[in-house]
Amino acid sequence: MLAAALVAGLATPVAAHRGHAGLTVVEIDPASGSVSVVHRFAAHDVEPALVSIAPGAQPSLDDPRAVAELETHLRQRFRLDIDGAAIPVTHARTDLAGDNVRVDFVGETSDRSIASVTIDLDFFPGVHDDQEQQVNVRINGVTRTVVFRPGSAAQTVTFAAAGA
Repeated sequence: MLAAALVAGLATPVAAHRGHAGLTVVEIDPASGSVSVVHRFAAHDVEPALVSIAPGAQPSLDDPRAVAELETHLRQRFRLDIDGAAIPVTHARTDLAGDNVRVDFVGETSDRSIASVTIDLDFFPGVHDDQEQQVNVRINGVTRTVVFRPGSAAQTVTFAAAGA
C-alpha cells in the first residue's frame, strides 16, 4: 500500500506537464498608441525548437546566437493587425530565468478607436504537435483570449470602439 502511494506521488509531477504551452499578452493603449507584446514559454519547450530555429547555434538558451535566432523567429512568426492595419513590432528585451523564457516586443498604433485585433502566429512548427499558445489581448482593462495550436488560422477579437 505504501509503495503504491509513493509511486503515485512520484508520477504526479510528470502528469502535471503533459503538453507544451506558452502565453502571449498583447496590451494596447489607445490613448498613447503604445503596443506591448510579451511571449512566455518554458525553456524545456523552447530548447528542442532551437535545433530548427537556430541550426548554426547550440540548441541551448545558453548560446547567445540561439537566443538571437529565437527572438527573430518570434518576431517573424507573430502578426498583429489593429482594425486591418499591420502593426510591426521590434524586440525590446529577453529575460531568461531558470525554466522561464520571456521575450518582449513593442510597437505602436495611430488607431485611437480600436474595434478589432487580429493575431496570427505559428511558433515552433513541426517541433511539438501539441503546442498551444494562449493569447490575451488587453485594451482599456478588457481582455479577450484566443488559443492557437499547430495549423491554426488567424483569429480576430473585437472590442467596443472607444466612445461607442
